[in-house]
Amino acid sequence: MNIKEMNVKEAARTVAERIAIYLHEPLAIMKKELMTYFYTPIAYIVITAFLIVTGFFFFKDFFYFNQAEMRGFFQFLPLILTLVVPAITMRLFAEEIHSGTIEIMMTLPVTTVEAVVGKFLAATAFISIMLSPTLFYLVTIVIVGSPDPGPIIGGYLGAILLAGAYSAVGILTSSLSRNQIIAFIGGLAACFFLWLIDKITIFLPNKLSVLEYFGTDYHFRNISRGIIDSRDLVYFLSIIVISILLTTKILDDRR
Repeated sequence: MNIKEMNVKEAARTVAERIAIYLHEPLAIMKKELMTYFYTPIAYIVITAFLIVTGFFFFKDFFYFNQAEMRGFFQFLPLILTLVVPAITMRLFAEEIHSGTIEIMMTLPVTTVEAVVGKFLAATAFISIMLSPTLFYLVTIVIVGSPDPGPIIGGYLGAILLAGAYSAVGILTSSLSRNQIIAFIGGLAACFFLWLIDKITIFLPNKLSVLEYFGTDYHFRNISRGIIDSRDLVYFLSIIVISILLTTKILDDRR
């Protein structure tokens, strides 16, 4: 091993150690919030309802139209997540603001952005867990057919990115209210608007068609075709980062 290779490995180890330090508190908060989800029946109710609805769209194509593919599942997934994610994120800050525990959290040796990132990771992880049983659909079509792996991989990647974007938006609306129902309605409205944007461009003049680029479903469809475009990745990451920064600013103003 030459000196150059040793320097590269040492640099990589240093970066990994710093990332581990920066993520220690967010990951601890993520673990706590994730466990809290499964201590209450709401997690099981949401997961069950999600699987029933998505299962209907998958098996509708599978049995009624004799199609061994997941197109129907991914086609309706963005709208389903629009309804489900706000229900998952509504309590993350609204509950703490209502109960007053937000004041205690602010006095702990945890920065606001660490708390926000931890809760964001918890919501995204929960949705990923919720999506995992749908891999049974994939196993089913692999057994009876020969699906194109590109759209399937892209579909699940797009689903995680979409879940992350909606989770960040849901956490932002949760930080604006002490009432969980209001937080849910606000998150639902925001996520639904992002999903709807590219649908309404057909009613607008051509010069306003650029608005479709602000729609989550537009970018999700691109990725779910198996086409990984950096513009789609930047779009979702931008929503996540902007929402996290706004949430942090709102909570800091409460100090």
